[in-house]
Amino acid sequence: MFRNQVQEIAVKAAALKIIIVGAGKVGSTLAEQLSKEGNDITIIDSNRNKVQDLTNRLDIMGIVGNGASFSKLDDAGIQEADLFIAVTRSDELNLLCCTIAKRSSDVASIARVRSPEYSAEIAFLRERLGLAMVINPDLELAREASRILYLPSALEVNSFARGQAELIKLRIPEGSALDGQSLADFGKNHLGNVVLGAVERHGDVMIPRGDTIMSAGDTLTFVASPRGARSFMKSVGVENKPIRNCMIVGGGRAAYYLASQLLNMGIEVKIIEKDLDRCNELTELLPEAVIIHGDGTDEDLLLEEQLRGTEAFVPLTGMDEENIMLTLHARKETRAKVVTKINRTTFDAVVEDLDLGSVLSPRYLTSDAIIAYVRAKRASGTSNIETLYHLFDNRVEALEFRVDDDKRITNIPLRDLQMQPNTLVCFINHKGHLIFPSGDDMIHAGDTVMIITTNVGYTEICDILA
Repeated sequence: MFRNQVQEIAVKAAALKIIIVGAGKVGSTLAEQLSKEGNDITIIDSNRNKVQDLTNRLDIMGIVGNGASFSKLDDAGIQEADLFIAVTRSDELNLLCCTIAKRSSDVASIARVRSPEYSAEIAFLRERLGLAMVINPDLELAREASRILYLPSALEVNSFARGQAELIKLRIPEGSALDGQSLADFGKNHLGNVVLGAVERHGDVMIPRGDTIMSAGDTLTFVASPRGARSFMKSVGVENKPIRNCMIVGGGRAAYYLASQLLNMGIEVKIIEKDLDRCNELTELLPEAVIIHGDGTDEDLLLEEQLRGTEAFVPLTGMDEENIMLTLHARKETRAKVVTKINRTTFDAVVEDLDLGSVLSPRYLTSDAIIAYVRAKRASGTSNIETLYHLFDNRVEALEFRVDDDKRITNIPLRDLQMQPNTLVCFINHKGHLIFPSGDDMIHAGDTVMIITTNVGYTEICDILA
């Protein structure tokens, strides 16, 4: 059913010819997801084994070689390409690849750039190099982690409408006002400017209806303004005690970005890093943080550095296994809010059973942003995807569309629109004012509209129509 839905929606829009340079975690994830949506994918990497593995698993073309080589780009069909994406481990190589691609053809280009030095110059790089997008996975992870730590009872926090709205995932606790109530009954007294989106129960995901009975243990997503989110969570028995301090294990780029944001929020930060040179760098970059030189996997060191007294714990080492073990140890020793970074998802079911708190993956944060751009590029031009997030193992999508003047959907009361099943309009952003809609509300040209759906693959707003 799921696969058929993707294919059915994908054929509505013309496939794009996309060249991806870099067959690492991000590149392989992009190749898999973009090919699944019906695009023509060519991947380039100097590692023959990685290229062969992807071409064996996916219906894509592979080229072994240097993605900055014009001859390799020519072999990949750069002249006919609609999109060029460079996601190697090197920022400089990614920028060089995009520059050569732009000089070879008028292709839209996207570069992954991770260095803080370059990240401060994203606007300059986009303008001077003619890039369609610059993506920083570590910065995106830090932003999402900081949003979660601001609402520590949430499992995920995603931003929409330029920060005016948030999509929040939480687990309904025992004794909650939501437990045992139907959506319709609860909404009479409690919802206000809050829209309940998707519900996961025993591995199944659904878009709730008025007669849906919610239960303790369900994982729920809802949409609200930042202030409304806190009020709603309090009303359903979910408290958000502000976090005053955070311990981070690992001192890489993501740790730097996260620490910077937490310090700006008034949260004390302690970073444990085993590389002495990196410790010295972080001391200069983050003078307000406490930098500890040591092995963050050492139990005695963690206890010595007051693990049991920390209110938030974020393992950001380069190894998923270490991050998982550190999280499990922290959950045993403390009641801290835990955010776990995981890049590989080979053992999804096992990871889900471990109860690792909030789990973030930089490669999926990156791929969501790029997929949103690709779908917008494939669309007819009557709307544009502003934001896209995948939820519940890619079974649910949350999308924000900017709407042009399309008579099929504008100036019509929502109750009169024949929409696809399992599709929910969460808000309408009209001239900067958020509307959590009723059946009488209408979409107007220039609005942005947020949708939650299990019918993954929408490329334009009119895809919601039956």
